[in-house]
Amino acid sequence: MRRRTSLLAGAVAAALLVAGAVAVLSWDSGAGPGSLTLREYPAGDRPAAPPIAGELLGGGRLDLADRRGDVVVVNVWASWCGPCRAETDDLEQVYQSTKDLGVSFVGLNIEDGRDPASRFLAGRVSYPSIFDPAFETGLGFRDPPAPVGPPATLVIDRAGNVAVAIYRQVGPIELERAVTRVASEEAPGDG
Repeated sequence: MRRRTSLLAGAVAAALLVAGAVAVLSWDSGAGPGSLTLREYPAGDRPAAPPIAGELLGGGRLDLADRRGDVVVVNVWASWCGPCRAETDDLEQVYQSTKDLGVSFVGLNIEDGRDPASRFLAGRVSYPSIFDPAFETGLGFRDPPAPVGPPATLVIDRAGNVAVAIYRQVGPIELERAVTRVASEEAPGDG
């Protein structure tokens, strides 16, 4: 009888564990605006983008505040990150197709070494990348929260506010739609 009770308790515990995992995976599927992996903020109700500035992988410095007036796409990445590597060509494609709309792209390389990051980017992207191995820029995130790791992509509107935050690999169609939607919004002071 004891053995049967132990087996039953084990089976119930396993079923609860599986059900919990399925619930968590379903909730974090990125299927909609309320999910953990995708946050869209309506115009007029957007949080300010955190300060993002630093030394570029190719030399020099970049401060996103200097790009106010552009839509800026910030992609958080690392050379060792498989999903980051998979989305790189798509990011470059969207950059090329939207830059004439006043859109800038900036990479934010975290948790990485300068040499592997530079080697990975060579010949792949034409936009700059900030080298932030300790992810110090992550300290400025409140809403949206800082990514827990790469990849992540933020679409920042012309006023310097976060319009879209994607905490997973992003596809080219999804990203281009988000970027062109934000780029089509009236610039602050227009009207």
